[in-house]
Amino acid sequence: MTSHLRTLRDLLVSLRLTIVLLALSLVLVFAATLDQVNLGIWAVQAKFFRSFVVYLDFGGLALPVFPGGYTIGGLLLANLTAAFVFRFKFTWRRTGIALSHLGLIVLLLGELLTGLWQRDYRLRLDQGETRNYAESFRSYELALTDVTDPAFDDVVAVPASRLARRGEIQHPKLPFRVQARAYYPNALLQMRPAGAPAPSGPGPVATQGIGQHIVAAPQPLVADPNELDLPAAFVELVGPDGILGTWLVSPQLAAPQEFTAAGRTWRVALRPERHYLSFRLTLLQFSHDRYPGTQIPKNFSSRVRLRSDDGHQDREVLIAMNQPLRHDGLAFYQSGFENNDRTTILQVVSNPSWLFPYIASGLMTLGLTLQFGIHLFGFIGGRRAAAAKPAAPAPAPVPARSAAPRPSVPTCA
Repeated sequence: MTSHLRTLRDLLVSLRLTIVLLALSLVLVFAATLDQVNLGIWAVQAKFFRSFVVYLDFGGLALPVFPGGYTIGGLLLANLTAAFVFRFKFTWRRTGIALSHLGLIVLLLGELLTGLWQRDYRLRLDQGETRNYAESFRSYELALTDVTDPAFDDVVAVPASRLARRGEIQHPKLPFRVQARAYYPNALLQMRPAGAPAPSGPGPVATQGIGQHIVAAPQPLVADPNELDLPAAFVELVGPDGILGTWLVSPQLAAPQEFTAAGRTWRVALRPERHYLSFRLTLLQFSHDRYPGTQIPKNFSSRVRLRSDDGHQDREVLIAMNQPLRHDGLAFYQSGFENNDRTTILQVVSNPSWLFPYIASGLMTLGLTLQFGIHLFGFIGGRRAAAAKPAAPAPAPVPARSAAPRPSVPTCA
């Protein structure tokens, strides 16, 4: 091993590195807790924990100031793995410690994969309604839908992050280009009084659709986890013969706006990002059980019908509290209800690494139990061996010696 590799190994297995990383993680958690008041829990997770570097805004300039959760967690994982490989001396008496450390490594790896892969959606179903898609909690998309054919809708979805970059968007299925003139991550829409002039200023103005009568005012991002940011955007559509117009789009608008381009009928809307499923769910019945004589909720459950697109499955499933439906790599949890118990809200989670915490917990539990058992049996065996050993003969008593008479000394009178 060369000196450079040996230096790198010594750094990775260093206990000082472990202490420094743990101290940095404490600072990161403390700063995120303080900033949660301003940003909210989801924005804090993205800024501090699910990032490699934490940036702060100084006069409009974003500067890196601290390592993010991915950096600290990744270094902790490397530190623990290196110490496990290079410093751990494997013996059968240390099997439990090995399993416990392996479980901790699996736990850190699972958290990293969860942050990278997990996606959360929401599925809202009215009584008797059927849907084959779930909607994102916080992500949005611009949907341009060709509705010319009454039997089939051809949809082109553009992520809202593309609109935020204010660039030009061209898709082969679209007979026009999309130019984002403005994007507000959170906005308040208000009807413009009848007869009031159109707003003047540097911001864009809608020239088509319902947006001609609405004023969109940017708002700060919400910090309350129970509230949602409702974005708005001004999009300009440009066809081969010129500008078709500018539309105001927002999930706050009740319905998509319709227009004609290249002899076909289109609809434009800004909506929650959709995740389409390979099956359909129909809400058969929602139950809201309460404790007798009170309004205290006891149980929520939704009985749904699951039908796969290939026709291989058609069954009824009960989704209740602590009893999710797992199908096609997704987990459906009972999340809430609306509309006087006639509408259910299911949380849909896509997380390929969902088994990692269970595996890690099992390994650590097995390791600690095994290590305790090894030491316990070793202690019991030592006590039994000590008890079975013959007692040593008692030493013979030493006879007492009589004191010699002291000679008398004459004294002078």
